[in-house]
Amino acid sequence: RSFSYLMIRNLVKSLILLASAVLASCQEDMIVSVDPAVTIAPIKPMNAANNGPVKANMDSYTALQIPYARTHDAALNESYVAKHCVDISAVFPDWDAKVDDPASYDFVNTDVLIANMLKSGAKPFYRLGQSIEHGTKKYGIYPPKDYKKWARICEHIIRHYNEGWADGFHYDIEYWEIWNEPDLDVKEGRQFTNPRTWAGTLEQFNLLYVTAACHLRSCFPDIKIGGPAYASPLKPMGDFLDCVKKHGAPLDFFSWHRYDSIPEHYADRAAKVREQLDVKGFTETESILNEWNYVRSWSEPDSYSARTRANAKGAAFMAATMCTLQNAPLDMLMYYDLRPCTSYNGAFAAYTFDPQPPYYALYYWAQLAALGRQVKTDVSEPGVYVCAASDGEKVRVLLVNYNDDKDQCVPKTITVHVSRNSGECLCRITDDTSLDASESLAIRGGKVRLTLPTYSIALLEY
Repeated sequence: RSFSYLMIRNLVKSLILLASAVLASCQEDMIVSVDPAVTIAPIKPMNAANNGPVKANMDSYTALQIPYARTHDAALNESYVAKHCVDISAVFPDWDAKVDDPASYDFVNTDVLIANMLKSGAKPFYRLGQSIEHGTKKYGIYPPKDYKKWARICEHIIRHYNEGWADGFHYDIEYWEIWNEPDLDVKEGRQFTNPRTWAGTLEQFNLLYVTAACHLRSCFPDIKIGGPAYASPLKPMGDFLDCVKKHGAPLDFFSWHRYDSIPEHYADRAAKVREQLDVKGFTETESILNEWNYVRSWSEPDSYSARTRANAKGAAFMAATMCTLQNAPLDMLMYYDLRPCTSYNGAFAAYTFDPQPPYYALYYWAQLAALGRQVKTDVSEPGVYVCAASDGEKVRVLLVNYNDDKDQCVPKTITVHVSRNSGECLCRITDDTSLDASESLAIRGGKVRLTLPTYSIALLEY
C-alpha cells in the first residue's frame, strides 16, 4: 500500500509540474512598444544624489554622471573630515566673530568637498544649515541668536564659492537650500525634548527662512533659493508658503523628503506637493525630492531595509521609482546617500567602494539622460516599469522588474517592439546574480525578446 501511495503521489506531482510548464508555455509575452518618433519630455535629473566622491571612488562616481550633488550630512562622515565642513557651525565656528572678516571662516575642508564634486561632473547643491544630530547633547540645531547675522554668514559663504571672496572661487553654484527637516520631530513630539534637526518652533523656522531668503535675493538675484527639505511636507507646507508669500520672500524651489518601498507612493506624494504649491500661487517653484531611499518600516528589528538598499531588490526599487517619477509632477530626484560608509549608500560598498547593484540603477538612468529626450512607450499589462530615450539616432530602453511583495515579483518574458526591422540590440542587465552583464540580442521582425529575472533592471540599446 505504501508503495502504491508513493507512486500515485509522485505521479500527481509530475502531472502538476507538467501542467505548470504547459500553462507557462501558453502564456503570451508581456509587450512593450517603443516609439522614438514621439517625444514625451526631457529626461529629468532623476539620478541626482546627496554628497560627492572621495579619492577612492572618483572614477566610478564620475561614470555615474550625477547631475547635482547635495551637501547635506557631509559633516557626519570621516571621509569628508567629519564636523569640519559644510555646516554653518563648522564654516563659521565662532558665533561672536565678525561676519565680514575672512579670518572668521573655515572653508578648507568644504573647499575640497566641493572641488571633488565638480571634478566628477556633479554640480553642488549647497545646503545652508546643519546636519542631523542624534546625540544626547545638541550643538548646531538651535535657532540662531540673530537671524539677520545668520543670513549674512550665508551671504559670505555664497560669495566665497561664487564671487571669489576670501581666496574663493567662481563656481556659479546654482542651488542654495535653507536648512533641513525643520519639521522632523514635531509629529513625534520630540521637538523640545530630543530634537534632531531643529530645536525651535515651526514659526521660528519660517521667520528664519524669510529673513535669510530675502537677504540672499537682495545680494544674489540670479541664484536659486529654496528649502526647507521637509521630512513630511503636506502638513507644515501650507503655513510655510503663506509666510513666504506674506513677506515676499523667494522660493525658487521647494524641497521635501520621503522614504518608502512602493514607487507609486512617491508619485502620489509628488502630485499632492505640486497641488499645494499651485494652489498657493507658487506655480513656477520647482518641486525637488532631495532625500529618498528604500524603507519598508522605520521600526523593523531585522535590518531588512538596510540590506535591501544594497542588493538587487534595492536596485530594482530605485530604477522603478525613477521611471515612475519621470512621469510625475517632480523636477528633480536626489538619492540619499552617496556619502561613504553609510547604510543608505547602496551604490558603493563600505570601505572598498566596490559598485553594488544600486550603482547600476543610477548608471543606467545616466545613459537615458545622455540621449536627452524621453520617447513614448506602452506596456501591455502592469508589472514592469519602463522608460525610453532617444537622440534621434540611438534608442535606449530601461526595463525594471520590481514589486515589493516578493510573491508578486516573478521572472517575466518580454517582447519589445522596436523601430527597426532587423539587426542587433545590446542588452545590459543587473540582478542578484550579475552586475551589468551584457549580451547581444537579435531584432527579428521589429521585435526583441528577453526575460527579466526577479528584481532586475535591463538597459536595451539599438
